Amino acid sequence: MKRLSKKIMLIVAAVHIGGCASLGKGMVEAYLEKQETADTRVCEIWGKPFAGLVPYLNNPKGKMKVLMVHGVGDHLPGYSTQFLEKLAQKLELTIQSAHPKNITLTNRGDQSKNLGNLRIHRLLSKDRKNELLFYELTWSKITAPQKEVLAYDNSGEYSFRRAKINDLMKKFSNDTGPDPIIYLGDSREDILVSFAQAFCWMARGGWSDLPNDAMQSCSLNEGTLAANVRHDEFAIISHSLGSRITIDGMQRIASLIHDRDPGFREALKRKEIPIYMMSNQLPMLQLGRKLPDIANQKPAYCEPTGEQYQNRMLSKTSIIAFSDPNDLLSYAIPHGFVEKYLDSRLCVEVTNININVATIFDAFGLGKLANPLDAHIGYDTDDRVIALIAKGIGNQQTDKLVTDRCLWTETVD
Repeated sequence: MKRLSKKIMLIVAAVHIGGCASLGKGMVEAYLEKQETADTRVCEIWGKPFAGLVPYLNNPKGKMKVLMVHGVGDHLPGYSTQFLEKLAQKLELTIQSAHPKNITLTNRGDQSKNLGNLRIHRLLSKDRKNELLFYELTWSKITAPQKEVLAYDNSGEYSFRRAKINDLMKKFSNDTGPDPIIYLGDSREDILVSFAQAFCWMARGGWSDLPNDAMQSCSLNEGTLAANVRHDEFAIISHSLGSRITIDGMQRIASLIHDRDPGFREALKRKEIPIYMMSNQLPMLQLGRKLPDIANQKPAYCEPTGEQYQNRMLSKTSIIAFSDPNDLLSYAIPHGFVEKYLDSRLCVEVTNININVATIFDAFGLGKLANPLDAHIGYDTDDRVIALIAKGIGNQQTDKLVTDRCLWTETVD
């Protein structure tokens, strides 16, 4: 630590001895810009081929539908706008609805509860042949009231006493840190109901079938859902805690599947649903939790010859887990994790993607450095991440950016 401090002091002293701070600043900027010109960020993929979204956009019988689930921190409807615009550009969907539709989610058993917002966008190709319905779930309204306990710490009474950068970091911590803790408490059920309602609305009809600016619940027992599930294609995109919510939400649906409409249940068994997890946190958020009731039984539920094959929930759940090694809150999914910690009825298959979304700098010979905050929040604006979600890998549609910049190791059973 002392050697590091001395090196930093030498750099600062050299700039000031020269008598020109602006010259020193210019040298620093030039040094960093030179490093940025050569993008050597890693993109390594281990898993089976996956198709992405593009093959399902031209679906004459149904629609391609995507559900986005955010992670920790307060979010407002519209948080996914930049990601959606970049995804639409990659998918060549140049036309969209003039205004999105908004549904205030609620519990069918308690219509007084506000369980967040579901915002839906409709996107089309220029020739109107390709279509995508994008569902953005905002659930943070559920946890916001409980985080008011820490509001005093963000007030001027306390914040002015901190160094400016530390104050920004403390506010970020107060916004994001409580959510995983709150999720372990009583609010967990409301958040999972919010997810189930979003999934239900996604499975229900097309654009014209959706209400707008309404507080309304959706039932998985409605007769029309079975036909929609048979013909529509689904995908889920999640970030950090949103990945845990997604898996728990799907496991919750699996645990209640026998109480659902038989047609819906049978249609769901034939579906493959990919889940694109950005800043995957499943291993960390598994700590201290009970194991699922049905685990370590994947062959029995997922292979056609298995004795429980008719009791599966899905044909396959493909988890594509994006992790930046410099993201302090992200983890790859290790071998054996799926079998032990995830419900066997989901028939999970994992692709791990090790990808630098944050730029790595040489800090003047002091070592390599990447901003951990950029590494945590940079997934949804990274062109390689978006290209992989849009067009997958190991197929004829794979984007050139991915083939040029990513190293893929295909795995087999």
